Amino acid sequence: MKTTVVIATRNRADELARTLGELSELHPRPPIIVVDNASTDHTADVVHAAGARLLSLPRNLGAAARNIGVAAARTPYVAFSDDDSWWAPDALAKAELLFDRHARLGLIAGKTLVGPENRPDPVVELMARSPLGRDEGSPGPAVLGFLACSAIVRARAFANCGGFDPLLHFGAEEKLLSYDLAAAGWQLCYIEEVVAHHHPSPSRMRASRRRRLEARNNLLITWLRRTPRQCLAAVAATPPRALAGAARRLPAVLRRRQRLPRAVEARVRLLEGTP
Repeated sequence: MKTTVVIATRNRADELARTLGELSELHPRPPIIVVDNASTDHTADVVHAAGARLLSLPRNLGAAARNIGVAAARTPYVAFSDDDSWWAPDALAKAELLFDRHARLGLIAGKTLVGPENRPDPVVELMARSPLGRDEGSPGPAVLGFLACSAIVRARAFANCGGFDPLLHFGAEEKLLSYDLAAAGWQLCYIEEVVAHHHPSPSRMRASRRRRLEARNNLLITWLRRTPRQCLAAVAATPPRALAGAARRLPAVLRRRQRLPRAVEARVRLLEGTP
């Protein structure tokens, strides 16, 4: 196999057990690395029982825990699963062929099927009908976003862009990585035939808190990568609690701010429908 599966998890041992069981049924079985975000349940026992590699963290790093898994992988490609998602039997092999054939391909956004009914996630149609069209020589529609539970990356591209930014911790982390990959010249494509299954865990963050974190992080991403005009507009549109959370991270943003290249900024505006 040329692909390692990386899973970041925290206190979802029972869901993780199912995911590892599904991944273990793949032929050939890929290497699996589980990065444990300081769980207090029986996650370690589940990982050991499944024969996967466990990387235990002393504290919760959120989405950036995946970076540690990618760094530990010894394959050119890395597929992300959540602790409640897994890959279809032929998905990784199809992705490997595309990466081998397309040297500029940095990320594949797969088709996410939700629940036992295999309902396409709403984002699937958005990616399939991407207004960005298809870049010359690319294997699918161009995208500037993805679902981490159904994404496969070229490990070198991921590492060169710094992976998931720890500043965000959790929420909207895919957007910033998409921007940075595109800014570095990598192609990001939606591929219909690369399928992941997602059975959402009942143990989930409260919807209100998730919305607040996503609003905070969307503002941080704007401050990090967008024009001054976009930054001001984003501040005005952000709810007060999310704005306060972003403001506490402003010194780190200012140290690391780097605007998108004009071509990528133009693509972002096309997706947003802004002039």
